[in-house]
Amino acid sequence: MSSDLKDLYQEVVLEHSKRPRNFRVVEGATCAAEGYNPLCGDQLSVTLKLEDGVIRDIGFQGQGCAISKASASLMTGAVKDKTREEAQALFERVHTLVTEGPDKVDVESLGKLAVLSGVSEFPARVKCASLAWHTLNAALDGRSTSVSTE
Repeated sequence: MSSDLKDLYQEVVLEHSKRPRNFRVVEGATCAAEGYNPLCGDQLSVTLKLEDGVIRDIGFQGQGCAISKASASLMTGAVKDKTREEAQALFERVHTLVTEGPDKVDVESLGKLAVLSGVSEFPARVKCASLAWHTLNAALDGRSTSVSTE
């Protein structure tokens, strides 16, 4: 990863960690799930309003490391107004990005989510970055049990 991309990664992660977007419970949510990463202690909940198969509103709450909060913040912005299928396809691409690296996906198509490519260099942090995404999938699938990264 170039030093410019590393700097951007750190800047965006810190910005979204300090001032997370959509950090709230969605009023009238139709889907919700809880997620937990025992390795790092991250805990979060995702609430969303799904109307006609489209995510009309989404929020998250909880506590966790900077990467976990930043990933959840970026995720909520990326999936709003997307269909369930589009959100799940985006999850697959982001998961590949953080687990296998930027050479395995079309990073350009990910927009702001591309900054998460830095996580692939830190295998211990992959679960931090993917927790919100797994929790989103659980909410969309209607799973009521808590999602764990272990």
